[in-house]
Amino acid sequence: MISPAIKALLWRDLTLARKQGDGLGAALGFILAVIVMVPIALGPDPILLQRLASGMMWLALLLAVLLTAERIFQSDFEDGSLDLMTMTNVPFELITLTKALAHWLTVSLPLALIAPPLALMLNVDSGTLPMLWLSMITGSLALSLLASLGGAIAAGLRRGGLLIAILILPLYIPVLIFGVATTTLMMGPQSAWPALLILLGITLLLLVVSPIACAAALRAYMR
Repeated sequence: MISPAIKALLWRDLTLARKQGDGLGAALGFILAVIVMVPIALGPDPILLQRLASGMMWLALLLAVLLTAERIFQSDFEDGSLDLMTMTNVPFELITLTKALAHWLTVSLPLALIAPPLALMLNVDSGTLPMLWLSMITGSLALSLLASLGGAIAAGLRRGGLLIAILILPLYIPVLIFGVATTTLMMGPQSAWPALLILLGITLLLLVVSPIACAAALRAYMR
């Protein structure tokens, strides 16, 4: 049974994201820029674009999510909302997890749903689209959980985006490797399911670890 306080927090964050809308807009604009500019930079070779399409889409998704990481906790930290949240009877780890899920629902998941059809512009094999969708939906949650960790570490800093990138980009590498592997393996004789299961395992691990780390980082700022 979900606590009414958690439902209220999730609804609050979803409503704020819908009204502001600039986070998803900036992230979507970044992905569109990658799709438009990369073929111009690499040339019109369809075979080359097809070979690189999956990796480019995953890299674009990763960086687009990272662009919005600073927003997850910063406004609540600055206006004192996080201090009030620590005074409730709801575990602070659950609060940080809820905010990460709100970020996933408003930024990462929409991007993961939109990106695969856009990959057709890069001559991606249409047969790989279902697996690309599945892997991006699974991996996008891991990206949001890691983004929330970066946002928590930099919540008390002005313009902490560079610090978030330095700290979180190395942690994104396993997600990127196994995310790309799910579609590249489909083009050969090997099955893509082991890579997808590893990606799912990484996501489940982050569901446990990330909220604890976020709560610890935020508590250090609020002492």
